[in-house]
Amino acid sequence: MPLSLKQIRYFIATADAGQVSQAAIEVNVSQSAITAAVKQLEHDLGVTLFRRHNSGVSLTAEGTRFLQHARNIMAAVNSAENAPLTEEKAITGTVKLGVSYTVAGYFLPRHYARFKRSFPRVKVDIYELPRNAIEGGLKDGSLDMAVMLVSNMADRNHLAYETLFRSRRRLWLPVEHPLLQAEVITLEDVMPLPYVMLTVDEASRTAQRYWQPTGLKPNIVFNTSSVEAVRSMVADGIGVTILSDMVYRAWSLEGQRIELRNIAADIPTMDVGLAWNKKRVQSDATKTLHEFFSLSFGGASG
Repeated sequence: MPLSLKQIRYFIATADAGQVSQAAIEVNVSQSAITAAVKQLEHDLGVTLFRRHNSGVSLTAEGTRFLQHARNIMAAVNSAENAPLTEEKAITGTVKLGVSYTVAGYFLPRHYARFKRSFPRVKVDIYELPRNAIEGGLKDGSLDMAVMLVSNMADRNHLAYETLFRSRRRLWLPVEHPLLQAEVITLEDVMPLPYVMLTVDEASRTAQRYWQPTGLKPNIVFNTSSVEAVRSMVADGIGVTILSDMVYRAWSLEGQRIELRNIAADIPTMDVGLAWNKKRVQSDATKTLHEFFSLSFGGASG
């Protein structure tokens, strides 16, 4: 049976929410509709896309790979529906786009490539900058728009934003770690373990937002700005970490497996989105880029 857009949409909603019940709310259908669509999709693909846990679901390695294809499919459909079909309607211009480190490495390339194919006359100048520099550029006009971690955005008085998608943060573990057998994992379980802390894009500051209210502290054995270093250290059993699904990969560079588990705690999602100056009028080129991303993801909020 050929894959349907409904199956793909429900699959993406479930992957983003991490729970069938929440996915059903997001797309306004019943839980049984989500469950049936995902099961049929797994049957059609011949793979298991989700691990089922008491606290929800998490992607398998196959599910993680398929999620990228699923997003590409939905973005391509939206692009086809909204791209100009004649030369006379083609949009031209330049957009100065700020991006944060994580966005540049784990989110932007494939979506930017699709945008360029759909709108070849729009020139996008991309600048990788830290969060405070991006916000400053949006305020002083040196940037037209940004794709950034809007969950980190500080100046919400002058800047508007739209969330494109929310990436859950979960526990990364090496194979054969004792916690892999636990039905429920809490921050109390994680606290005594050696912990590898990612520092790039204010990740360590974000971590404090969910550690501090509990009165607990992670047992940090190494701080690094490299996601690949974190990946290798977890795979080698040097430590564990809590990071977002967006940067998760099932294998380290050395080919060692990394397992993923939910944590029973109030851990905020990592939200990727668009940001712009509330008072500046967007050019046609900037509006086109804005609409492309918004339609590709069905932007959630702003």
